[in-house]
Amino acid sequence: QVQLVESGGGLVQAGGSLRLSCAASGSIVSINAMGWYRQAPGKQRELVATISSGGDTNYSDSVKDRFTISRDKDNAKNTVYLQMNSLKPEDTAVYYCAADGSLGPFRSSWYFDGMDYWGKGTQVTVSS
Repeated sequence: QVQLVESGGGLVQAGGSLRLSCAASGSIVSINAMGWYRQAPGKQRELVATISSGGDTNYSDSVKDRFTISRDKDNAKNTVYLQMNSLKPEDTAVYYCAADGSLGPFRSSWYFDGMDYWGKGTQVTVSS
């Protein structure tokens, strides 16, 4: 099994920045891709960004050019980050870290919560 723990959420004013982190533990050898999702009140969870084991990244149109996903595989930490800049009130949501054993740059199933492992989420609130 894999455990994912997110951190770095909080309250920020519009235009500000936050950096989310997600540390993986357990059977991390089974992890290839990692990603971030978010769920706003009253809405379905949506894909924000993914990064493959080879470093290929994918972003939703709503965050492209504002958010950056990266990962640190040194020392078996297998940590993924989400740098969020120019935050908007509509970015307010619970942000979830996810991990998947699939190889390759991207899978369409990831659009539909198709990753294997999930964290419990961290709240991000952007005030206007």
